[in-house]
Amino acid sequence: MNSIQWIKQLSSLCVLVLTVQLNALAQSYPDKPIRIVVAFAAGGLADTIARTIQPKLSESLGQSVLVDNKGGAGGSIAEAFVAKSAPDGYTLLMGVDSLPVNPLMIKGLNYDTFKDLQPVSMLARVPLALIVQSSSPFGDVGELIKGAKTRKGQLSYASPGNGTSNHLFMELLNGKAGTEMIHVPYKGGGPAITDLMGGQVDTMLISVTLAAPYVKAGKLKALAITGDARSPSLPDVKSFPELGYPDMVAYTWGGLFLPAGTPSAISQRIFNEVAKAMRQPEMEARFKELGAEVVMNSPSEFTSLIQNTHDKMANLFASKKISF
Repeated sequence: MNSIQWIKQLSSLCVLVLTVQLNALAQSYPDKPIRIVVAFAAGGLADTIARTIQPKLSESLGQSVLVDNKGGAGGSIAEAFVAKSAPDGYTLLMGVDSLPVNPLMIKGLNYDTFKDLQPVSMLARVPLALIVQSSSPFGDVGELIKGAKTRKGQLSYASPGNGTSNHLFMELLNGKAGTEMIHVPYKGGGPAITDLMGGQVDTMLISVTLAAPYVKAGKLKALAITGDARSPSLPDVKSFPELGYPDMVAYTWGGLFLPAGTPSAISQRIFNEVAKAMRQPEMEARFKELGAEVVMNSPSEFTSLIQNTHDKMANLFASKKISF
């Protein structure tokens, strides 16, 4: 036997051993607690989705499911952590809409979004609400734009992080309205809302899920909704299309990812259990109550959406000469 044949046989043996190990792993899965790493701070949409499915997933998998918040850098800290974790199904990422955009915005990422993370499914999506303090002088979008033009470069807006739909939508609004509101990124929606109510920033876009309780309690005012139509959670608030911005539609979403290379038997088991949990009537009712729409697309559909979003934003940045 020559050296080339020996190397080929050794390679084949290694593949066989690895396959056997992965199959054994999949058959015993799960035999220890599972961790969902949330890409933003507690209190945001991703955190809310993770904690809503946590008990159902724990029950169906027969293991503890822990939620671990690793906010910061537009979600890339959590993305990197999961991308570099063992592909054994015990570390999942609850990512958001900034994930496809981060490679365009953050220089020197130490992971490849499209090669190191394995999409499982988008779980839910929700439109955003443009909100201000309850004491704000701005009562509608027109007044906010007028104020931003009068005080050029002085008004600020918060977001849960760079590259989120919250951030990019506001930059599009800046471009369309001819304003220069200043972006102030946070590690999540919860801390951003706290500073908005405290007067540290002037406005922000945040998921209807987070905005609605504050608006209904009179602590914040909602000026518009980014959905195709009004939100059942805030039925009196007009959508941007109603206000003359037909192409200003955006949703924030939360979805599950695994480290690339996770055995298909494990990723399929996770998808099946999450889908079963999300489709239960009480869960659908809970998400509707939160102003969110249950999605649960397939891994291939989710992968295509992420790639298409990345390509669309890359073209937008290039055409508008946007750089970060």
